[in-house]
Amino acid sequence: MRWDGMRIEAGQPGSAGCGPAALFERSAITTRSFDTPGFRGMTFYEIHARSIINRVPQTSRVPFRWTINPYRGCSHACRYCMGGETPVLMADGRTRALADLRPGDEIFGTARRGNYRRYVRTTVLAHWRTVKPAYRVTLEDGTQLITSGDHRFLSERGWKHVTGAESGPLQRPHLTTNNKLMGVGAFAEPPKESADYRRGYLCGMIRGDGCITHGRYRRANGSSYSLSRFRLALVDQEALGRTRDYLAHIGITCTEFTFSEATDRRRGIAAIRCGRRHEVWFIEWLIRWPESPSLDWRKGFLAGMFDAEGSYSGGILRISNTDPELLDWLRTSLTELGFTFAVESGSRDRAKPLTHYRITGGLPEKLRFFLSTDPAITRKRSIEGTAIKSTARLGVAAIEPLRLDLPMYDITTGTGDFIANGVVSHNCFARNSHTYLDLDAGHDFDSKIVVKVNAPDLVRKELGARKWPGEHIAMGTNVDVYQRAEGKYRLMPGILQALLDARNPYSILTKGTLILRDLGLLTAAAEVTSVGLSVSAGCTDEDLWRALEPGTPSPRRRLGVCATLTDHGLPCGVLMGPVVPFLSDSPGQLAATVRQAAEAGATHVSPIVLHLRPGAREWFLAWLAEHHPSLVPRYRGLYGSRAYAPRDYQERIAEQVRELAQRFRVGLRRPVPGRPAGRGPGPAAARPADPAEEQLTLL
Repeated sequence: MRWDGMRIEAGQPGSAGCGPAALFERSAITTRSFDTPGFRGMTFYEIHARSIINRVPQTSRVPFRWTINPYRGCSHACRYCMGGETPVLMADGRTRALADLRPGDEIFGTARRGNYRRYVRTTVLAHWRTVKPAYRVTLEDGTQLITSGDHRFLSERGWKHVTGAESGPLQRPHLTTNNKLMGVGAFAEPPKESADYRRGYLCGMIRGDGCITHGRYRRANGSSYSLSRFRLALVDQEALGRTRDYLAHIGITCTEFTFSEATDRRRGIAAIRCGRRHEVWFIEWLIRWPESPSLDWRKGFLAGMFDAEGSYSGGILRISNTDPELLDWLRTSLTELGFTFAVESGSRDRAKPLTHYRITGGLPEKLRFFLSTDPAITRKRSIEGTAIKSTARLGVAAIEPLRLDLPMYDITTGTGDFIANGVVSHNCFARNSHTYLDLDAGHDFDSKIVVKVNAPDLVRKELGARKWPGEHIAMGTNVDVYQRAEGKYRLMPGILQALLDARNPYSILTKGTLILRDLGLLTAAAEVTSVGLSVSAGCTDEDLWRALEPGTPSPRRRLGVCATLTDHGLPCGVLMGPVVPFLSDSPGQLAATVRQAAEAGATHVSPIVLHLRPGAREWFLAWLAEHHPSLVPRYRGLYGSRAYAPRDYQERIAEQVRELAQRFRVGLRRPVPGRPAGRGPGPAAARPADPAEEQLTLL
């Protein structure tokens, strides 16, 4: 695990503000999970950090130099996920359960080329797990998909969520029984590698392309002897290796040799052989025609025949041979497995005419053949470049809530999609966080929280160091220090006590209500140093809050925190962040937020326009495309490739909020009782930040 490279031995010297090269002490990781509703599906990594007061990079656009972050990770929810058993189409033409995929795996996605969307190879970039309310989507052909309501599938009318609303802030395109999904339908079950399957494969392969000879030969002295030989020569090592392994499984050892060297125009051919009489006779016995062939035998036989005599090119799958008996077994096996086919005559310029059996029914039947029989040669079963069009019955028949929370999985891919149980499925854009700790950028950020359990002791130690300059420290600027985990670990009381004893100025920005637990420590600190407090509330639209910030207290409760702090003589501001362009920036929405902040006694209101850093940018734009696709072009025009909105847009929002703050008398509506609270707000909260210099990140 990459964490190992970030550990230090006990006693190794460190200093505040060091980089990530060594973040915590060796033998200091404890992994915990708690069986309570609030922490369901979450994992906590308890570490002993090397340092806790961290210097902010000089390139960062924030008005402070030092931060304390006792936690890494947050409790946002994963948006797109499916059941872990969902089969995903791999680049080798086989399937693997979604839960078993790993970054780096090669799979099939899609890309638009010309007039059609086509199957293309892509790579899994990230993979994670979550727990979500489950839905079952059933298609006309019987295909079933277990998924969350937020997952998206490609329909004949574009990308559609499983569930959605017809109006309101959460309006989004969603599936109905009038939609048809794109793809081939449910994947066929792969064959079981039983004794019958192996025997059928050997029969098809050896009868199709092998050579068995028996002969009597005369020695120079006039005596004779018999000699038996088995040989199989192939261009493709996959089929040759499978044949060799199947023979070895029953005790027949073959030697491998070069049958034909490669040239500039021709691939090399390898071969296997054996010459022991009893083994050759045993091979003949293995490949004899069975009296009552099982379906496993027929699947193996078709796989062996395809590897030996089959081809797939230009969407045409066929198996060819000249032997009438072999062709008859091919015909009956295809029929028994339900395949439709056409019989075509090949060249007759030979002693025995060549006959082709061509599978009909389009790509769904070709894929069913490959998946249900499992030929060994992957190059002959690739669907890359094939257009996504078929007559499969993929109309949506039903969408049912299962009323269960189930473990679900999702991936990020290079194409932004993947093929899930035969239909085209959207994937999630993960956020760039946690990856330096070998935690994935998606659900791990939401559910795997790093807890620096020694944070209070480290704060006290680093504040007491001679080299500490006594500067202002900002908390909650990266990850909320009062997230739900703080209710369990209670790190902040020790941190605040250390800051109080050192009389060190600090500020806290939070979305959590848990800060009120530490009201006494905050009040005591405000008597002796500068304490700046702010709550974050981008808007008071609760539908938009539920969509953008699930798992956080509502804006109403956050403003209640502001009111309580102010009532106790602790000036508290409201950070209106993020103001989301075209969603929470209308004059009415801005006025409602500023008015309620004034009523809560906010000392100041600072608007912060949405900041789209790499990682957060992908996450937010994916969310926008799903919930408000009509806004995507407007965001491209507003942000382009920048992380910040244009200065004129920021200045317009800042001026609107400034005028609203004057109208609603922000800072004057609720008098602070008794004495002034300490030395006023800290540097980070003293006045609205210059909108060009600071914006709130979604992370």
